[in-house]
Amino acid sequence: MASDAPVVVRRGRLPVHRFHLTAVAVFALCAAATLYFWRAMSASMPMPGGWQMSMAWMRMGSWLAATVMFCLMWLAMMVFMMLPSSVPVLMLVRRTAEFRGESHPEALSWTVAAGYFLAWSGFGLLAYAAGVGCAQAAMVSETFSRAVPWLTGAAVVIAGIYQFLPAKAACLRHCRDPLLLVAHMRQGWRGALHLGLHHGAFCVGCCWALMVIQLVLGVMSLPLMIVIAGVIAWEKLAASSTLPARVAGAVAVLAGAWILTRAALAL
Repeated sequence: MASDAPVVVRRGRLPVHRFHLTAVAVFALCAAATLYFWRAMSASMPMPGGWQMSMAWMRMGSWLAATVMFCLMWLAMMVFMMLPSSVPVLMLVRRTAEFRGESHPEALSWTVAAGYFLAWSGFGLLAYAAGVGCAQAAMVSETFSRAVPWLTGAAVVIAGIYQFLPAKAACLRHCRDPLLLVAHMRQGWRGALHLGLHHGAFCVGCCWALMVIQLVLGVMSLPLMIVIAGVIAWEKLAASSTLPARVAGAVAVLAGAWILTRAALAL
């Protein structure tokens, strides 16, 4: 019996090591893709009103090609920003599937991840439609272009206020409590995909305001990307369930007020 024990331990640990290696590989690939898109789309164009239009909102080629390119960029960016703080949840899903005796628990955990990032891709499509719409309006209307700094400041203030609202707290509570997630777990890959979409929807509800801040201040700003990712991880993993969200909200409100003040002084 004693000679069999090391074999059992190795068999139990190998899939866990493989899971972490896969997570590191996926993260590294998406980080490299994010860096590529950051360099490729770092250019901007000065606009009336004293702001810079990011190349990410400038349609190059057909609508289909531009949309696909943005979706690839957005997906890489979401995995880069969200995967590190999502690994504990995916590990819990894997252990739960293993405990239930389901086949391929590791594949099921990555199916959950696919559903999770599919939900964020849907948000990205809406963001792209709104961003391109605003860019087109700014290109044809100087009045609208001059209003963009005001709209940006207002968006950042609203995003900051959302950090204090009960809806934010409810969605964050779901993201922070793995038991709420596992309670919705069904068997099979369809159940895993449904669970990922369910978890992703709550995560979008929790973090959309932070993403709006990034979208309006610099969709491809790498420093801002890292800061937002850090705030999201802090909100999910900190001991306090409210302090990180409120700190981020207060900073956002102050930043938005500063942007509005600058817009007023520029008149």
